[in-house]
Amino acid sequence: MPMAKLEIQDVSKTFDGTSVLDHLTFQLKDKEFVSILGPSGSGKSTLFHVIGGLLSPDSGDIVMDGSSITGQRGKISYMPQSPSLLPWRTVLENVLLGSEIQGKTDREQALRMIEKSGLSGYEHTYPEQLSGGMKQRVSFIRSLLSPQPVICLDEPFSALDEFTRHDMQKWLLSIWEEHQRSILFITHNIEEALFLSDRIIVLSDRPAHVQKEFTVPFSRPRDPSLVLTEPFLTCKKQIYKEIRKLS
Repeated sequence: MPMAKLEIQDVSKTFDGTSVLDHLTFQLKDKEFVSILGPSGSGKSTLFHVIGGLLSPDSGDIVMDGSSITGQRGKISYMPQSPSLLPWRTVLENVLLGSEIQGKTDREQALRMIEKSGLSGYEHTYPEQLSGGMKQRVSFIRSLLSPQPVICLDEPFSALDEFTRHDMQKWLLSIWEEHQRSILFITHNIEEALFLSDRIIVLSDRPAHVQKEFTVPFSRPRDPSLVLTEPFLTCKKQIYKEIRKLS
């Protein structure tokens, strides 16, 4: 997998006279997991659309490994809030979709990842027969198998119940620690961001700029019991206070 340093350089975006992104600047290092927190409507999803080339910024640049990718589609792998699985394709066929589009299908690797994800026996099952958590696993495997070095995850667990969400967080960490992709992760959940990330970027209210950046001090691998420790709760309070300033 190639290096994957992503830089958001002084990006601004306006819709119908309303400023959504305001000179937004930060970077995602190679093999880093960074979460983005911010108020609802602050422009987090718009930012992902700009990074993915679905929207063009009014000013600024999106740079990957020293080369501009502004306005270019297909440079990142994007996983939206809903799994977006094709209902007429099986689990295996959905998993292979991203790599098929790039002409780099690896059926054996896909089957190994399906097995590691606890989905053995579901390879030829259709999405309507899967639970919400299972659908999210399929969607994330599809992102991992896509050849792009950066994955943008837009609140992928927001629709899941609390217990399934915790299981998915643990699963995501275990898979990410094995494959070490560069990930940008949007969430409204402070605890989720702390448990998963190397760094957390807090965006301001609209128009969004970087309000604060936190380096997560906990080593990896991370045990789920971490969320009950005093250091974790202290960090959670600090981030909460920062977000409260925005309301």
